[in-house]
Amino acid sequence: MRFTSEQRLDDGVLAREFTLGEIPGTLWTPGSAPAPLVLMSHNNGLPKADPRLVARARYTAARGYAVATIDAAGCGDRPRSAADEQARAELRRAMRAGEPVDEIFESLIGPLVENAVPEWRTTLDALLDLPGIDGPVGYSGGWTALGIRLAVTEPRIVAAGFFAGGYVPRAQREEARQVTVPLLFLLQWDDEGNPRQRALDLFDAFGSEEKTLHANRGGHTGTPWFELEDGCRFLDRHLK
Repeated sequence: MRFTSEQRLDDGVLAREFTLGEIPGTLWTPGSAPAPLVLMSHNNGLPKADPRLVARARYTAARGYAVATIDAAGCGDRPRSAADEQARAELRRAMRAGEPVDEIFESLIGPLVENAVPEWRTTLDALLDLPGIDGPVGYSGGWTALGIRLAVTEPRIVAAGFFAGGYVPRAQREEARQVTVPLLFLLQWDDEGNPRQRALDLFDAFGSEEKTLHANRGGHTGTPWFELEDGCRFLDRHLK
């Protein structure tokens, strides 16, 4: 892991850009150490520098956590194949037209999850070798399919927060039954891009003994700011 830049922010959080092979990432760390680690993913179409993701990461780091995010293969600003770009365009067109999108979604997101998980696990290995970062590890992110696969395959993750979940590939909907870590699931009731009933069905499928659903009115980007505080309280219970 090679750090390429660092900046001390006005809330005392240290933000550092890094590369790990071809993987670009950002690590936010608090002034105190050691700090539990939170892997914070973004929707697969957004870059790690998305302002909403950065705001969540800074807030969480200021609460005493090391927070890391990466642009996995085919995500964010990393190169995408012509086939991926065509599938994204077709997915957007079908959603605007109100046409079925399941098969298009499967062909696009399924491979992205398969490619992203090894890179996230490689990043986790490198992060836990750094001074000042300690276990346990939590996951928090809007890419629910990725979070499900990581929660099933990565024993170092002990708690997870998922946002939305209407469109999740079939493989991860099946794997949801194997998720047993404590879970906080956020749902925007009027999310135009995530069918409500499918998200509720996914929540019901999770195998966790402790699972909590927070539902708020509004569209996809309208999650109330107070959910950040509630999310950190959830992390406090299981990571500190």
